[in-house]
Amino acid sequence: MSVDPQQLLRELFATAIDAAHPQHVLEAYLPTDRTGRVIVIGAGKAAAAMAQVVERCWQGEVSGLVVTRYGHGAPCEKIEVVEAAHPVPDAAGLAVAKRVLELVSNLSEDDRVIFLLSGGGSALLALPAEGITLADKQSINKALLKSGATIGEMNCVRKHLSAIKGGRLGKACWPATVYTYAISDVPGDLATVIASGPTVADPSTSAEALAILKRYGIDVPASVRNWLNSPESETVKPGDPSLARSHFQLIARPQQSLEAAAVKCRQAGFSPLILGDLEGESREVAKVHAGIARQIIQHGQPLAAPCVILSGGETTVTVRGNGRGGRNAEFLLSLTDSLKGQPGVYALAGDTDGIDGSEDNAGAIMTPDSYARAAALGLSASDELDNNNGYGYFEALDALIVTEPTRTNVNDFRAILILESPKYDA
Repeated sequence: MSVDPQQLLRELFATAIDAAHPQHVLEAYLPTDRTGRVIVIGAGKAAAAMAQVVERCWQGEVSGLVVTRYGHGAPCEKIEVVEAAHPVPDAAGLAVAKRVLELVSNLSEDDRVIFLLSGGGSALLALPAEGITLADKQSINKALLKSGATIGEMNCVRKHLSAIKGGRLGKACWPATVYTYAISDVPGDLATVIASGPTVADPSTSAEALAILKRYGIDVPASVRNWLNSPESETVKPGDPSLARSHFQLIARPQQSLEAAAVKCRQAGFSPLILGDLEGESREVAKVHAGIARQIIQHGQPLAAPCVILSGGETTVTVRGNGRGGRNAEFLLSLTDSLKGQPGVYALAGDTDGIDGSEDNAGAIMTPDSYARAAALGLSASDELDNNNGYGYFEALDALIVTEPTRTNVNDFRAILILESPKYDA
């Protein structure tokens, strides 16, 4: 088989991104009647690209305001695009959240609102509840990010500390008709979890938020604890009449991207194995992937090489060291440490938004000689893993993937390419 493994991995990553890009997926879901006035609001890493699609397709009057991460903006003529911080909210996010809430207040039954939602919206649309400061939310957010908490757990806390999430934005729009179009970046594609569900009912409770903070040993100010112990902190619950005219539509999800990559694999002559959306510690998820790769090489199970293992989802990193690197670099470093130069195995791990955590890379590539090349440079995979230094490890190997912001986000994409192995004859 004549194939450039690294080039194929990059093509699979690009295919996954394209399958979830607003330019390719949003138009088909917009209302059939695109005349008349519409107010467009939005939050997330894909918000600006989504706003461009609405501007291009809408025939009536369009106005509005969306917020996206710094560097993820795109030029719009009628919809204002504001950039703010992610994953830790800042004053710009606070200011735009106030403006978004004001924009949809005092609407009538004749008004229509389009809400463009994608991953990252939770941090970008940051409006603390009464009595809670931005500094409080920032410190809690930082602690959650370092704790190893899942995205669902983090968003449960965020919703109950917010004046806009957990259905509150949808309630503010009442009695207008609201159309939410969402790109999922969370395992399970739950509407209540994507960007903390600003326009959908939320069944989670403040007691659960308190339990999560306790579980991860996160200290909070008395004002935060008092708020979470008060009835006012509860989110908008299922059955609330204020959400009766609020409609939610998922327009892109991680599975679509994995399936698109699988088609590309088959076209290249590789059998795909889709593991789906995964959660857990990045380094532990990598060990499981390594085990599957070894089983394929040694026994041809659960499928024979040549093949590609595909997975997505959002893993977590419990920060212990002082190194640089996001979830994907950590995954790939742990995979490298586990496989230790296994012949015929190549891998890519990257974030579909183009930014792995807070670094400038989307991810990295591992080759069969990565382990030995790094060792020759004096780098120990296990030591660098202890220091959470995936970025530094793959930077030294000139193996980082830099895409710049993609303006979409279906979270992590992982592909492990296994060439035909001499150990197993299918």
